[in-house]
Amino acid sequence: MITYFLRYSMISIIKKDMLSQKTKIILGYVPSAVFPALISPVVFLDNSGSVTSFDDPKIIAILVALIVGIISKKIIGTILAGLISYWILIFLL
Repeated sequence: MITYFLRYSMISIIKKDMLSQKTKIILGYVPSAVFPALISPVVFLDNSGSVTSFDDPKIIAILVALIVGIISKKIIGTILAGLISYWILIFLL
């Protein structure tokens, strides 16, 4: 929480009219770039740090999420599709 508030305080100082339109467009891509970087190690590596096999439910769920993301272009829909498909896979297998 402390880290969040420290970062937010610096961002809140910046006024919206201080950023150019190009900067706002570029910053719009940050969540789409950061989210896969946070999720990829969890999906592709196991607890020991080695690469997981392709029959792992996480790999199948991320492929479902990738397809839904390409079709819908919505982050929430992509996350929900990945989570629901993962839950279905782990409870059925």
